Amino acid sequence: MPTSPRLQEVYEQQLIPKLTGELGHENRHALPRLIKIVVSMGVGSAIAEKKHLDQAASALAEITGQRPAITRATKSVAGFRLREGQAIGCKVTLRGARMYEFLDRLISLALPRVRDFRGLSPKAFDGHGNYSLGLSEQLVFPEINPDKYPHVQGMNVTIVTNTDSNEEARELLRGLGLPLRTEEIAATV
Repeated sequence: MPTSPRLQEVYEQQLIPKLTGELGHENRHALPRLIKIVVSMGVGSAIAEKKHLDQAASALAEITGQRPAITRATKSVAGFRLREGQAIGCKVTLRGARMYEFLDRLISLALPRVRDFRGLSPKAFDGHGNYSLGLSEQLVFPEINPDKYPHVQGMNVTIVTNTDSNEEARELLRGLGLPLRTEEIAATV
């Protein structure tokens, strides 16, 4: 029998009872939960060098364990030498066990490897309970071999929850271990 990811067990065994008491929801299905995580890379240099997009897609596949979808430009922009339909990035949508495993690796392995890391901004919620963060390089993930990927590429990670409340989503993500700065520290930075 396959075991469920560690963070999924933390959510089901520890976080559900805690959130039930704190948020006052009687029904378990009314509690905030993760729906999906979207990891994307915009590769602007792919306009000139096609191999940069291939390298970014390969790195994203190694990090997430899933083949990325190639994203294309929706309109032409002459100033950027960009034509409609041109491949300019890649993205992966993670759900279920892969989502929890990726979030666990992000929290426990990748974020501590970020240089001068003092916690994530608590203000990066979108008003509907979703949280977005950006990483400046993919090399913070231990799966990535720096010799194989000489072109450093950043990525965006969006964590989508089922709640419309930023406060409920903040409690969920803190309970899962996402290192959000406290408001007092954020005011001084």
